[in-house]
Amino acid sequence: MRKDIPAILYEDNHIIIVNKRSSDLVQGDSTGDEPLDDIVRAYIKDKYNKPGDVFLGVVHRLDRPVSGCVVYARTSKALSRLSELFRTRDVRKTYWAIVSERPPAEEGTISNYLKKNEPQNKSYVYDKEVKGSKLAELSYRVLSRSEKYYLIEVDLMTGRHHQIRAQLASAGCPIKGDLKYGSKRSNEGGGISLHSRRISFVHPVKNEEITVEAPLPDDRIWKLFSNV
Repeated sequence: MRKDIPAILYEDNHIIIVNKRSSDLVQGDSTGDEPLDDIVRAYIKDKYNKPGDVFLGVVHRLDRPVSGCVVYARTSKALSRLSELFRTRDVRKTYWAIVSERPPAEEGTISNYLKKNEPQNKSYVYDKEVKGSKLAELSYRVLSRSEKYYLIEVDLMTGRHHQIRAQLASAGCPIKGDLKYGSKRSNEGGGISLHSRRISFVHPVKNEEITVEAPLPDDRIWKLFSNV
């Protein structure tokens, strides 16, 4: 049975941006689970009564347990231009993360090297460059706190495999629910408390700046920070 499409945050003839749920796959993998791109294609086909196959280009990915903004291209022109924007880092991606351990400072920059272990599907952090590693940088600030948790806003300067997950864990504050990177217990539903909150870029065809913000997931932990 096909899943319902998640909330649509932006849509025109060239792109569509949806608010991914933590259970959604951005693109098909070996699990055989229905990917989000198929769900979006079916929505477009039905809404616009399109005959034949529907073009939909995967521009970027979010890890399966992560929620928030995902951008898809509806034309080949938009796909090539958006892909270039992501490649040249001309897309600003802002994430919100919930952690239970106090961050090292109220705000700061984390810069080190990440090396992906393919068999483990995990990235390891190094203070110095090692063979096969890549420089990883992000900035963060503490937005709010509750009795047990801290809400952190993260801006990525690079886009590495599991970057936020690995770097926050290396700083002593793994993301809530992220067992792979040191969280003490899982979240209900299997997701982690990392959300692609906001994305900004120049529209690939209209050449105007657009900023899209994804509402927070509807669960009790995120609701602690619903007024931020």
